[in-house]
Amino acid sequence: MVGMRGGLAKRRGAGVNPAGRFERIRLADEGADQGFQEAAPGMGSSEGLPIVRTEVFRDESRSVVSENQSPDIRFRYSLNPYRGCEHGCTYCYARPTHEMLGLSAGLDFETKIFAKPNAPRLLTEFLRRSDYICEPIALSGVTDPYQPIERSLCITRSCLEVMARCGQPVELISKSRLILRDLDLLSDMARRQLLAVSVAVTTLDEQLQHEMEPRASSPLARLDTIKQLSKAGIPVRVLLAPLIPGLTDNEIPSILESARRCGAHSASYTLLRLPFSVRDVFVEWLQRNYPHRATAVLARIRDVRGNKLNDPRFGSRMRGTGPWADQIAKMFQFFARRNGLLTEFPLLDCSSFQAPADPSGQLTMF
Repeated sequence: MVGMRGGLAKRRGAGVNPAGRFERIRLADEGADQGFQEAAPGMGSSEGLPIVRTEVFRDESRSVVSENQSPDIRFRYSLNPYRGCEHGCTYCYARPTHEMLGLSAGLDFETKIFAKPNAPRLLTEFLRRSDYICEPIALSGVTDPYQPIERSLCITRSCLEVMARCGQPVELISKSRLILRDLDLLSDMARRQLLAVSVAVTTLDEQLQHEMEPRASSPLARLDTIKQLSKAGIPVRVLLAPLIPGLTDNEIPSILESARRCGAHSASYTLLRLPFSVRDVFVEWLQRNYPHRATAVLARIRDVRGNKLNDPRFGSRMRGTGPWADQIAKMFQFFARRNGLLTEFPLLDCSSFQAPADPSGQLTMF
């Protein structure tokens, strides 16, 4: 495989394409399994790296709103307009979801994107259910609703239009500047107390961000996004998610101070977790890009995960355990308090919700 920083394929995060845990057949030649070769002249990359094109597939799911069972997450319902994410974040906990489609959590996850064009209609049907009691819906709980393909497909915006029409509150979570495209809609929803936004800022180091999240917005773009949203009257929380022990946790003070200057309303964080094949993707990336720091970073991750790289237990999977996790928590609390970012996320208004009308015009019996 090509030992070059920035990914083994041009502007991609994953340097491996491991077989899914549900696959019965695995290739014995691990090198062949990765699907990477050194680029030949004329492959279109000035860096000598192959270009792997993004493929978009139609997702014909019959439901689009998921119900969360985890006590660690503040929302019950979430809506995901896309499966897979072109941002290519090497640490993304959602990568293993692609294995359920018979694909890899590696390069496949960031190059084979499944779009749900029926999401607005399915959302409308969900909100029309007689047993639905209005509460905020997260958009989204897994992959970024404003990843690059949203620019042309506008599925996220269409879902927001459905929510705005019927007074359905939403918590938006993104790390993309593309969210500003919908500022007209978002500011109106915020005025009606139907919207709050969380913007993820993982690092202020431009080089680290480019290598770790190759197709996501830059740190400066995310800070400007916080500023523009805040100026529009939209409550914004900065998410330090994930904090990577030994790699980005030292940036807690600078990220919080920068977010406060840009008008952030509050702040939160989660510690890195490496479930299933996320471990393979992240560890390979770390060893390839930061070989002199890899051993120390992995040791620090184990320090907060009970000598493992992942701890799936409710109550500890977001914050970690042990002395180092406690130190990170105290550092975050101190600097969040100093910057006035320990305020509660605003409560959204569910009282104005009205179920969408039946397009056929038929009235309900009750």
